[in-house]
Amino acid sequence: MRSVADDLRAQTVSRVLSLPLAERIALALSLGDDDLDLYARVSGIQRAEALQRLRARRCDGRQASVASLALSPRR
Repeated sequence: MRSVADDLRAQTVSRVLSLPLAERIALALSLGDDDLDLYARVSGIQRAEALQRLRARRCDGRQASVASLALSPRR
């Protein structure tokens, strides 16, 4: 049995997929901006600091690949 949420989700996917590519990209970017603003507001920090924290967290636990190390300029 389908729920109302299932129907709404299907309608949303259909509407988004019917958008031109440029509008879909703009929508994705605006949703990301909205999320960043919400994170900053809830955390009680400025937007720039929120962005800096999120960028730093993205790197946590990641190791540089051998391929990227080979492409980086040697010091």
